[in-house]
Amino acid sequence: MAGKQKQVAAQKAVAPRQQHYEFGGPIGAFAITFGLPILVHVFNLFCNDISGCPAPSLLHPKSLDLDQLKREIGWPENGVFGLFSWSATLWTLAYYALSLVQYRILPGHHVEGTELSTGRRLKYKLNAFNSAMCTLAILAAGTIAQGAEFPVWTFISDNFAQIISANILFASALAIFVYVRSFDVKPGNKDMRELAAGGVTGSLIYDFYIGRELNPRITLPLIGEVDIKEFMEMRPGLLGWIILNCAFIAKQYRQFGYVTDSILFITAIQAFYVFDGIYMEPAVLTTMDITTDGFGFMLSFGDVVWVPFMYSTQTRYLATHPQQLGAFGLIAVGTVLAAGYSIFRLSNSQKNNFRRNPEDPSVKHLKYLQTKTGSRLITSGWWGIARHINYLGDWLQSWPYSLPTGIAGYQILSAGSGAPGAITMLDGREVVQGEARGWGIVFTYFYILYFAILLIHRDLRDDEKCSKKYGEDWEKYKKLVRWRIVPGIY
Repeated sequence: MAGKQKQVAAQKAVAPRQQHYEFGGPIGAFAITFGLPILVHVFNLFCNDISGCPAPSLLHPKSLDLDQLKREIGWPENGVFGLFSWSATLWTLAYYALSLVQYRILPGHHVEGTELSTGRRLKYKLNAFNSAMCTLAILAAGTIAQGAEFPVWTFISDNFAQIISANILFASALAIFVYVRSFDVKPGNKDMRELAAGGVTGSLIYDFYIGRELNPRITLPLIGEVDIKEFMEMRPGLLGWIILNCAFIAKQYRQFGYVTDSILFITAIQAFYVFDGIYMEPAVLTTMDITTDGFGFMLSFGDVVWVPFMYSTQTRYLATHPQQLGAFGLIAVGTVLAAGYSIFRLSNSQKNNFRRNPEDPSVKHLKYLQTKTGSRLITSGWWGIARHINYLGDWLQSWPYSLPTGIAGYQILSAGSGAPGAITMLDGREVVQGEARGWGIVFTYFYILYFAILLIHRDLRDDEKCSKKYGEDWEKYKKLVRWRIVPGIY
């Protein structure tokens, strides 16, 4: 009997082929895989420090001249090849190597992940916070010694497009590696390798995008075993986001001779978000990214390209169009942040306390629906307001990332233009809003729209998952808690 149980558990390591698609299926996966890398470059080129945000020619599409547009966005003379450079690629790889070395030599906690379908658990070494602090200490020392001219900051500013390309190449190569290697996963393997249920549809492009293997690992010389998904999720991209923000602070100082409260505010709250996440690194082991999703292009690209380079758009914008919020502005955006953070933390805390001990005085009063699976679904308190009230708090926290950019949009004029209300750079060029006013919102407020779509998609995935798990009990629950995320609206 014991032998039969082991055989069944071993067979579960290879997930059965499924035809359930997300993200528009193979066509959507193809569009995202090849479209998003272009979009990241488009955001960088069309909102720039050469001509404006957006580039002036984009404001007059009927009379658009391609050669003029190329000049305005700084298109390389050698075309698309100019978006790549060996120096940017090598320094990018050096950054990843530093992360690996820190993972190996710095102290950390050794914990077990959630139970796999085979009944076993993977072990993880968690020291992302220590690694981040070590890297930031090095950068702080360099900044103290050399100020805004610290070579790391100037290199990032001068080679930003090439660094984007280097990370796209790295993310793509890694996704190809784990995809090809996933075909080595065999039933009963001793390394606890499993395939992700959603990543074995049989469609090459879709499985490549979603990810076939659940928790791919690799053993590197001198480093040891590395869980690729957890490493990528918590290290290079998240920290890279903050490093880019710091580089843009330095750039603002080099261009104007001062640093504004708006760029400091955004950097501070985004750093808090990142540090909170990596300090609570064990919590990521219970998220859908780790427990359910395979590791493919979606996570590889998202971790090291989308997050750092798209999420830093606001500080990149403010580096060239500085905005002073003042006391009132800081209080206003701070209030929005506090409201979102409070909803997010209080709701999650209430749920976690109820799960740990339903008799705890802080949650004992809560009403709930007892399901046939034995689980209890809260129907009052924060969770009686909306089924994902925490998502509302999370989304509200995204607004202070964009609000400091104001009614975004600017044009860069040559020195001596004498435009009224212009902000003058140290090199004499002038920055004005002009007819670009409002059009920059496409870039600086994109994160809010994207994050809303992301949260809605997560809600839909969770609804489907819970419907399968709880059956008719889930339908009863939805009648008791009507709203999904935003009470009275959605």
